[in-house]
Amino acid sequence: MAQVITNSGHDDMIANDNAFQHDAVLDYYGRRLATCSSDKTIKIFEIEGETHKLTETLRGYDGKVLIWREQNAQWQKVADFALHSASVNIVSWSPHESGCILACASSDGRVSVLEFHDGNWDHKVFPAHGLGVNAVSWAPAAAPGSLMSSKPEAGGRRRFVTGGSDNLVKIWDWSHDQKTYTPTLSLSGHTDWVRDVAWAPTLLQKSYIASASQDKTVRIWTSSSSSSSPSDPAADSTWTCSKVLPFDAVVWRVSWSLSGNVLAVSGGDNKVSLWKENLRGEWDCVKTIEE
Repeated sequence: MAQVITNSGHDDMIANDNAFQHDAVLDYYGRRLATCSSDKTIKIFEIEGETHKLTETLRGYDGKVLIWREQNAQWQKVADFALHSASVNIVSWSPHESGCILACASSDGRVSVLEFHDGNWDHKVFPAHGLGVNAVSWAPAAAPGSLMSSKPEAGGRRRFVTGGSDNLVKIWDWSHDQKTYTPTLSLSGHTDWVRDVAWAPTLLQKSYIASASQDKTVRIWTSSSSSSSPSDPAADSTWTCSKVLPFDAVVWRVSWSLSGNVLAVSGGDNKVSLWKENLRGEWDCVKTIEE
């Protein structure tokens, strides 16, 4: 059963019909929900069955990246970064196997990657999409096919995908030689801004990336590991657009299930649809939610 939070507690949703609630994320267990809005606050809700309770409001956002930690039921700000000259549109934590790493996408066209190591925060900032970066999503730390490999990779690879206002999807890989993230592939096909990207958390032989665009489509990109060694950086270096899903409105967000086999899509038509690949490699809409 779907639960609808009709009063989010965000001021702008009440006072300004043109304002937006930009994002909402559940924790791993589905017991805690964080929402963010253009009123420059984050609201945290506790979810119990079909009820919810607002427990905290985090403030102070003005083009910055703030990192909070909960201690003794109190939220404390532990880091404050002013690295971008325009809005920070999305943040994404890396898989835990890679360490405490946060990627941030900004309208200034750059991506910043923050890493906590040996008690200190380090950061790297680099240009990604000239007209602005709208989305970033990390790859699984394990390479595709590693579950079926007799020699699984230790430590994992650091990779992520970005989507920008230049209509492109880009894949980035950590370069040990250059000590930064470098673009390894640029995927074209969208005819308008890429609003969101999501790398599926699957460890099977095939990798999936979904991209949502203002051109009213979702593209599903796939790459199959052809290398005998999943840790080989070239193991999934060839990506193709395996499916284009058309919609009647702008598509805002895409999100994979924890197992990576169901894709959720939300758009400007106020609908959420769930998609799944069948045994023939075709994508079927298995559910549409309208609330």
